[in-house]
Amino acid sequence: MAVAGGTGALGRQVVDAVRRRDLTPRVIARSQGVDLTTGEGLDEALAGVDAVIDASNVVALRAKPAIAFFDAATGHLLAAGERAGVRHHVAVSIVGCDRVDLPYYLGKRRQEELVRSGPVPWTIVRATQFHEFAGQMLERSRGPVALVPDMLSQPVAARQMADHLVAVAVGEPLGLAPDVAGPEQHQIPDLARRLLGHRGKRTKVVAVPLPGKAGRQVADGGLLPGDGATILAQTYDEWLAAHSVG
Repeated sequence: MAVAGGTGALGRQVVDAVRRRDLTPRVIARSQGVDLTTGEGLDEALAGVDAVIDASNVVALRAKPAIAFFDAATGHLLAAGERAGVRHHVAVSIVGCDRVDLPYYLGKRRQEELVRSGPVPWTIVRATQFHEFAGQMLERSRGPVALVPDMLSQPVAARQMADHLVAVAVGEPLGLAPDVAGPEQHQIPDLARRLLGHRGKRTKVVAVPLPGKAGRQVADGGLLPGDGATILAQTYDEWLAAHSVG
């Protein structure tokens, strides 16, 4: 089972989940000599692969680079998958990317379009933000004040999401799968404050409303899972308790 973006925050978890199923992971990443944006090394990486989980990602605050990345990466991955006879392509997407007009989400929409119209049987799995998301927002701030986007979400444990993705990948293609979320709704700034308390830090968290149309879409619940969502069990408090202070 190949994991695109297998060295990233989610991808590493997926690689571990593949091993927990006694399957053999094949990591697709630049550090492994494979470049999704050019296609270099993909044919060799996918030789003999049964299923691909695409957890690739790009840090992009504007729509144009996000769309360009997913256009290139997804296109190359699907084309190489067809040549290799891949049975199942699983794309990791984001709950709300089809109804919230954040710039990065426009890239995810392009990814989904390519997967839906592509040559490899597919499943798209949309997840809410991970429990790690609040910490990632804190890492972007330096000094005594952290600016964190004011977002209502229903965050999910990345490790449990990884196990879910592998279970989906070994099964038959589903098309658009049910949304995946955690058991509780939270404001992301509140999670950031609880994480800081867990770490014994006094950084002040300031909730920053998202501007414009996207902000209104988020405020209206655009990032919450739809009906029939798959709810994974770990709460944010349980996730905090499982992580050492640091």
